Amino acid sequence: MSEERLIYLPLGGAGEIGMNCYVYGYGKPGQERLLVVDMGVAFPDMDGTPGVDLIIPDITWLKQNKARIEGLVITHAHEDHVGAVGHTFEALGVPIYSRAFTANIARHKLAEYGIEGKAVRTCSPYPEVTRIGPFSVSFVPISHSIPESSGLIIDTPAGRVIHTGDFKLDTQPLVGEAWDPELWTEISKGGVKALVCDSTNVFSRHPGRSEVIVGPAVEKLVEEAPRLVVATTFASNVARVKTLAQAGERAGRSICLLGRAMRRMIEAAVETGVLKDFPKVVQVEDAASIPRESLMLIVTGSQGERRAASAQLSRGKFNGIELKEGDLFLFSSKTIPGNEKDVIRIMNQLSEKGVDVVDDSMGDYHVSGHANRPDLETMQDVVQPQIVVPMHGEHRHLRAHVGLSEARGRQGILAVNGMMIDLTGNAPKVAEYIETGRTYLDGTVQIGALDGIVRDRIRMALNGHVVVTLIMDEEDAPLGEPWVDLMGLAETGRSHVPLVEVLEADLSQFIGRAGDKTLTSDDKLEEGLRRIVRQTCLNEIGKKPEVTVVVSRLS
Repeated sequence: MSEERLIYLPLGGAGEIGMNCYVYGYGKPGQERLLVVDMGVAFPDMDGTPGVDLIIPDITWLKQNKARIEGLVITHAHEDHVGAVGHTFEALGVPIYSRAFTANIARHKLAEYGIEGKAVRTCSPYPEVTRIGPFSVSFVPISHSIPESSGLIIDTPAGRVIHTGDFKLDTQPLVGEAWDPELWTEISKGGVKALVCDSTNVFSRHPGRSEVIVGPAVEKLVEEAPRLVVATTFASNVARVKTLAQAGERAGRSICLLGRAMRRMIEAAVETGVLKDFPKVVQVEDAASIPRESLMLIVTGSQGERRAASAQLSRGKFNGIELKEGDLFLFSSKTIPGNEKDVIRIMNQLSEKGVDVVDDSMGDYHVSGHANRPDLETMQDVVQPQIVVPMHGEHRHLRAHVGLSEARGRQGILAVNGMMIDLTGNAPKVAEYIETGRTYLDGTVQIGALDGIVRDRIRMALNGHVVVTLIMDEEDAPLGEPWVDLMGLAETGRSHVPLVEVLEADLSQFIGRAGDKTLTSDDKLEEGLRRIVRQTCLNEIGKKPEVTVVVSRLS
């Protein structure tokens, strides 16, 4: 019989930033008991995924091996780690383990699908140990940009794995637990087989900065602002929201939170006891009556989200509040790569209103929640792992992290989504490859990335759409001429005649010349009409549109 092995398999988050989903397994090959770590989402963009609401890991492999899964462990409550629990629970149905704050968020996500909160089991931090199948799991406090982030100790018969989750080395995080090198030294004393580690900021060569440095700069900015102050940050960055609120309170301003996600995060932090002494807030219906110089709004939408409060304020009134010339708008956040255009659009719309926009280009009003390169080196030196497996990063991040590890005399392996790694021996090796991908939440329906739906949507956006309708009588003769409807195309082309008229004339000529074999075959009619439309549009407007042909026959 085959010997038992310890495996690591990323299904999301390795080779990309977002949509985190990692699997650990122990047992005989193909029979391993499985532990899933995180079930997150990624966010769509209009270029590649128009109309899509969320992007979710393809869990086909997990569904195929559902009987082997012991549980799902969530490291922290960011959307790219917990956002898909509600969308995938029905398919997997396994118990969910997390600490109190994350459990609060997870239960609300399950409730949106009518699932009872008892599916989530609240765990206490290290030294508490939770037995999950062949795995002994402990949640180790680590600082990040959301409360109660945890690294994981995953003990197996083949050795100890430490999964960092997202982290930074912050000794004064203001909200949540501080980096404790003595604790991390303690958990590493018995030897660590593998350190599976955050790679996000591997290219940043200066040491990470503490959340505590943001406060004074924000306070000075808010105190000196003559009119209304609006600030946006990640809703989940509870420490930053508190810093902003305290700055407003000290400047004598009433504080109002705008955006459902912002209010939900603060409520969860208060309910679970991780947030104390948060300034008193006013309701949004009362904010409009407060003098502008005495009000501060803290709003969602730091990444340019079209429906968030920031975007709506930039376009006009939102909940009775309108920004005016001389107001101040602070982006206390870093723009995630890919969101630049959306954020800049909002900044320009605010500027057109006469609003003074302040961002973090000088580094005064934001610090990252991820470990920089020197901090990754510190983590390795504290943990002293035999193997380093980079995760949470694009391919270039993972590759650079492997190089960093090897330069420090440690084994590193680059594992992207779908690459199953055998960690059992003295050197990691690729065990097999699993087909992975993405699933799209499109409205209320989950669709596959390869189903063709989004591809067709992109093609229509790029090329426009023409619908041709033709009615045939009982004797297979045209009942009138074909007619055309256009969508997303120029109305007039090179001939300076309406494109609809040119198309209908060319299609009528085709029908007039068509023989019985064509007129009696829907397939031949559709093929011929489609070809004429595409060729005529190419000649007239230089585009080959998508074409839908509707042939109706009278019985």
